[in-house]
Amino acid sequence: MAHPQNKYADFETLRERATTLRRAGLSLRQIRDELQVHNKETLQRLVAGEPPPEWTKRPNAKDDLRDRAREPRGQGWTYNEIQAELGCSKSSVSLWVRDLPHPEPRCTPEEQRARMNAGLARLRAEQDRVRGETKRAAAAAIGKLTDRELFLVGVGLYWAEGAKDKPYSRREQVLFVNSDPGMISVFLAWLDLLQVERERLRFRVMIHESADVPAAERFWADHVGAYGSSFNKSTLKKHNPKTFRKNVGDNYRGCLVIHVLQSADLYRRIEGAWYGIVLGADSAT
Repeated sequence: MAHPQNKYADFETLRERATTLRRAGLSLRQIRDELQVHNKETLQRLVAGEPPPEWTKRPNAKDDLRDRAREPRGQGWTYNEIQAELGCSKSSVSLWVRDLPHPEPRCTPEEQRARMNAGLARLRAEQDRVRGETKRAAAAAIGKLTDRELFLVGVGLYWAEGAKDKPYSRREQVLFVNSDPGMISVFLAWLDLLQVERERLRFRVMIHESADVPAAERFWADHVGAYGSSFNKSTLKKHNPKTFRKNVGDNYRGCLVIHVLQSADLYRRIEGAWYGIVLGADSAT
């Protein structure tokens, strides 16, 4: 058994050799292979205090950005301005320039707020422009629907928003409810495709009692082109003053309920078509 003092002497000998190799420019892996020391902790102790050679250091991809951030900061640029210029995060900018003096404000707080609001307005305008372009391009890509396409769309719309039959409650009738005028228009076009006579349709408005009920009734009547006996009495939802509602204002018109009379057979066709769509989608995958 080796005496502890000899063991310490062996370590010091290894350390001298490791230090010499480190100063000669070898990496930790090369020193490990040269000295046959495979314990990572021991290897670190052998070269403790000796800096690694330059060639083993990984380049920092952000060094160039850091240098570019410090120059405008010295000229009084704000974090936001540097961030916008370099396209990096504000936290990185703060880290890179935190040792530099804080620049004197170049404008009053009121001017800063005005500039900020103007910048936000430009940003929102650009966002709205991009949104609008995306929506217009998507709308133009649809074009005119074929009868089959309209039929499939209508079945999907009904199965998402229409009343459905339940095993515990037989409700084989076509009843569609929605607040989106576009959805209502598509559904009516779909009924026309299926040759459902408009005389078989009954309409009813569902709306909160605190809203402008007559205005909503006029809007939906104009939208579907139906008046008089085609419209049933509106269903009013009781207003709870403790509940905060966002669906208020002039654009709130409630929901329109479309009921197709004598529609049991039509409902069965819709349900069957929907299951056909499901099977078709399963077979396509």
